[in-house]
Amino acid sequence: MQRESVVGAGSELALVRQDPAGTVSPILPASAPRSGKLRVAIVAESFLPTGNGVTNSVCRVLDHLASQGHEAVVICPGPAPASFAGFPVVGVPSFSYRQFPVGMPSSKVLRTLSGFRPDIVHLASPFVLGAVGVTAAGQLGVPTVAVFQTDVPAFAARHHLGVLASTAWRWVRRIHSQADLTLAPSSAAMRELRAHAVPRLALWQRGVDSDRFHPDRRATPAVRELTAELAPNGEVLVGYVGRLATEKRVQRLAALGGLPNVRLVIVGDGPHRRTLERTLRNATFLGWRDGDDLADAFAALDLFVHTGTSETFGQTLQEAMASGVPVIAPAAGGPLDLVTPGTNGLLYAPEDDDDLRRCVQSLADDPEQRRWMGAAGRVGVQRNTWDLLGEELVAHYRGVLSTRAVVAS
Repeated sequence: MQRESVVGAGSELALVRQDPAGTVSPILPASAPRSGKLRVAIVAESFLPTGNGVTNSVCRVLDHLASQGHEAVVICPGPAPASFAGFPVVGVPSFSYRQFPVGMPSSKVLRTLSGFRPDIVHLASPFVLGAVGVTAAGQLGVPTVAVFQTDVPAFAARHHLGVLASTAWRWVRRIHSQADLTLAPSSAAMRELRAHAVPRLALWQRGVDSDRFHPDRRATPAVRELTAELAPNGEVLVGYVGRLATEKRVQRLAALGGLPNVRLVIVGDGPHRRTLERTLRNATFLGWRDGDDLADAFAALDLFVHTGTSETFGQTLQEAMASGVPVIAPAAGGPLDLVTPGTNGLLYAPEDDDDLRRCVQSLADDPEQRRWMGAAGRVGVQRNTWDLLGEELVAHYRGVLSTRAVVAS
């Protein structure tokens, strides 16, 4: 015998059906809206106050949904802010791993989805909390879009995490196979997902705020002051921006030691910072920056260097390019889509530190080449606005809803 009940609170109520085995399913309209405003539930593996690529992408998606009048709710590891962009944020219990909050399985996920009654569930870099989210959405009959962003299998292998390293791809495939659609951030990520038999793939890249990250910042008093502090004798400022963790391989910048007229700048924080400060003794560490302070740091650089070889995209590369700064990155993963060698930067052999040094030295010695490479990079990313990428994402949502409607009919 099935039992119907109302769950939720306040104005967010949902009628659900529960069978004798305890399975909960919603009593939904025959078809969810395929035009007009959407109700989007985002289950995020990471969110504020933790700063990283996943958090940044989720925040920009929420900004876009708010600007277009859609409704949303965020479910994420706690503690978290009560709201963002006018949308409620629901934090679940979490534990800390390498200064990174990991959301634990919680009944709050199913309760929140039941109460909110979303048209679609967006799974942001699903692995632990996302696995709960895709299961709960399946129980409720709500379609899902999973965004692949963090290469957990590569992370596990680099940290020698034994069983996790050997089973991570099976777990990733299991989660994403339950989703109606998986969005990959780069062609390299698409190929890797396809090689591991993850079905129903599409490309969805990342936007960049080219108004905030802009070459004109170099002429502002704040950036002039920062530049004078970092390069008092006119040194070439070579910088890395990002999380300071082992998998980012920032220690490789030790290969730049002894380059004449070069000053190394590290922007970011993380569990590996103290080790890096001992390894890169001649570098200047600026710590964590965001907003305009981060944009000022990019604008002060003459050259941006990326060191990680397991990046699914490379958002900091886009921010450097938008700032008019040429980039140097390994010829692997996401950077392959962003860097055109000889045009907006250089690619080096992924495991060759000598090649990394040669690339940096060649551009450090050639200010004219840096100038036109920076200009080309700026032109190349200006069209990658978050508004455009937000509309692409909503189009993916609607495509999934349309497919579900056709199957249901």
